[in-house]
Formats: sequence, structure tokens, C-alpha cells
Amino acid sequence: MFSKACQYGIKAAIFIAIKSQENLRVNLSDISKEIDSPNAFTAKVLQKLSKNGIIDSVKGAAGGFEIKSDQLDKIMMSQIVDSIDGNPVYTNCGLGFGNCSETRPCSVHFKYKSIREDLKEMLETTSLLELSNNINNKLAFMRR
Repeated sequence: MFSKACQYGIKAAIFIAIKSQENLRVNLSDISKEIDSPNAFTAKVLQKLSKNGIIDSVKGAAGGFEIKSDQLDKIMMSQIVDSIDGNPVYTNCGLGFGNCSETRPCSVHFKYKSIREDLKEMLETTSLLELSNNINNKLAFMRR
């Protein structure tokens, strides 16, 4: 459903959120290692997240990536997905047809449409704080 870049972006944002709650900045290598992603690819994902105001990039010896604590409950998963994958996650055909629509639906169009609507609602109502708290409270895991 999400591109590999988007999956890495979500994982990276959660990891940065967890470390930010500990008042720590994390560097590219630590993020790449935690989310099991190549450094160069992770750097491109983090650049998109930073450009879209989801994470902060601090330069210098004490630099790294962080998210302000007062922003964690304001950043929704939808912002992360939109910054990396854009709108197609909410509009693309479930079978990958380019010409699927309400007037010319594929065989799964109407069933998949409701799934997309539920996905959009979940992404718009799930904050980075909620996701990081799930990890911190051991209700969810970050690594395999």
C-alpha cells in the first residue's frame, strides 16, 4: 500500500520521535541502522520529511534529527504519507489500472474505495505521539 520510501519515512519519524522524547537528536547512521535502510536512501527520505516540516535537521557537531516535543501530537501519519507518497495512496486503483473511476470501475473499485477511505481516516487521526508512545509502552515494536 505504501512505497518502500514511505515505510522507511514512517519508521524513521517514529524513531526520531522516541529519541526526541528523551531529548536526544539522532544521526543518519543510527536512523538507517534502526529502520534497516541504506544510508543514502534514508538521507533522501529524511530530506523530504525535513522539507515538509515533519522533522528538524540540526547541523554541526551536536546536530542530528529531532522533532520538537510540543509537535509530536500535532504531526499526523497523513502528513508523513503525503510528504513521501503524495495523494495517489488515496486515489489509485486497487488493481493498478490507470483508467479506473466511478463511471468506469475495475472489479474491486467500490470495495477498495471504502478501504482507502478508512485508511485516510486512520492516517489523519493517528499522531506521531500515539505511535511513539505505543513503542515506549511496549504495546508495539520497532524492529523485527
